[in-house]
Amino acid sequence: MNIFEFAMDKEKYSELYYRDLAQRSTSAGLKNILTMLADEEAKHYRTMEHMKAGTPRSVADTPVLGSAKKIFEKMRKEAEKVDFHMGEVDLYRKAAKIEEESKRFYSQKAQEATDPTHKEILRKLAQEEDRHLVLMDSLVSFVSRPDTYLEDAEFSHIDDYVEEEF
Repeated sequence: MNIFEFAMDKEKYSELYYRDLAQRSTSAGLKNILTMLADEEAKHYRTMEHMKAGTPRSVADTPVLGSAKKIFEKMRKEAEKVDFHMGEVDLYRKAAKIEEESKRFYSQKAQEATDPTHKEILRKLAQEEDRHLVLMDSLVSFVSRPDTYLEDAEFSHIDDYVEEEF
């Protein structure tokens, strides 16, 4: 299996994992965030597909963190109460670990790449996966303590990344 096929498998797995989490969620806001992440992973899959075919396309920065921040803020304003099972925290932690592994994978492959176009695409994918990791860490915090997370509007860790998106 080559790098492209391996990356495509990782991205497809992540996409399906997020879609499954979205289906399980009882929160409209979280469903939206998880679906956005699934859609992002599908885009990454297509990016790797194009690289494999020898027709690489650039990776556009996506405002997933800014969108997620707005959803969290809306949930806070609407005082959306979400009931979580403790198992959900573990599912989100697993997603964070997947994002961390993907970030590390793309960073390493970017360093190894000799083709400047591939190097740049892999570097951007690593940045995207890092943004997803920040978001998943936020979701872990949220599901671990939803009342205080939304009340305190603890978005400072997202804010640093949101500014980069625009």
